[in-house]
Amino acid sequence: MRGVSKRRQNVPPPPAPPPPSLKPKPIEQKPSTPQICSTETNTDSFSPWRICSRLISILKYLILILVIPPFLNYASLQREGPLLQPQEGQLIDVGLGQKLYLSCIGKGQPVVVFDAPTGMSSDVWLSIQKDVSLVTQACIYDRAGLGFSKKAFQNEETRPDKPWAQSTTGRMVDDLHGLVMEAKLQSPLILVGSELGTLNARFYAHIHNWEVSDLVLIDPIPEELFMEDVWLQYWYNELILHHQIRQFSAAIGLNRMLLITGLLQPAMTGENISKEFVMRQKYLLSNPAHLSTAVDEHFFINESISQVRDISHFKPLSSTTSVTVITGDHYDEQLPDSLNKVVFQFQQQFIAQNYPSVKWIRIKETDRRMIYRKPSDVAKHLKKLINKKRVKQESQ
Repeated sequence: MRGVSKRRQNVPPPPAPPPPSLKPKPIEQKPSTPQICSTETNTDSFSPWRICSRLISILKYLILILVIPPFLNYASLQREGPLLQPQEGQLIDVGLGQKLYLSCIGKGQPVVVFDAPTGMSSDVWLSIQKDVSLVTQACIYDRAGLGFSKKAFQNEETRPDKPWAQSTTGRMVDDLHGLVMEAKLQSPLILVGSELGTLNARFYAHIHNWEVSDLVLIDPIPEELFMEDVWLQYWYNELILHHQIRQFSAAIGLNRMLLITGLLQPAMTGENISKEFVMRQKYLLSNPAHLSTAVDEHFFINESISQVRDISHFKPLSSTTSVTVITGDHYDEQLPDSLNKVVFQFQQQFIAQNYPSVKWIRIKETDRRMIYRKPSDVAKHLKKLINKKRVKQESQ
């Protein structure tokens, strides 16, 4: 028994159970908000980082497209303007800093002054001017805001001596009269106008009748034409919209890019077109200020017509002023026949009511673009008129 008890005393005690392990409690993570423009890269093509990167790249290109072309276009216009202005022309101050471009070549009397169609520069007359200058002095000018002429300052819009609004016939005639006085052109003048230029020539002859001996109206605009819905729809919904789009594309520099790539070409083509002429037309197509004035002249045509109608009733044309009308087969060969017929119908009524004894000349196979597409045909009739005028003056 003692041996058994001793053995029991020598048996080691059972091992103690291990202490419970202290495991760290898991940390609860809050759901992270997605970051669209995270700095961490992700290979997934549809990841927010990739989308953000692409948006930033697109934004950079948009900024380049919207900022750089207009800036380069403006800088080019500032450099090209003085270089492209014809050397025979000059800028004449007609009052309070407003300068109009005038170019006179040739010598003799009567002096012929040309007024361009709606929204166009004096370049349209260059070929005719050169031809007519062989027999007398021929002058072309740019209306305010067109070509190389400057518009009046904004604070000059409401001058008491300038009651007419900008880009209307009354204001244009005031400017032209100031130009004639400052340039000291000898009167009486022969005024030659086309389209809007015919309204200006008529208005000038009614107000300053002692300064005008003859009127030559090329494709005159009849007042009643703008009472026809079909013509109003074409003029305001199509023609003006076209000029507004052209102005906007010039403002953002798009016109210059199209001209460089050859996708846009100057509209004026015809006999003996020089390289300088083409360069000036490209310059004007890239000039939003010029195109803005072109839009204004089209937009305010009804006000110009109203001014001419009022002055015609208030002060009739002098009986000593002769009138010649020149038209083509069509008003505009690019227009539908229905519109050309409307124009021709109202031109007939206009001539019969206002100038029953007028000499009406029709040049075949041409339209309103005859002044730069067939300038020799127009100049031929003008030189006949000038020679006839001289013979009459010598006989007196």
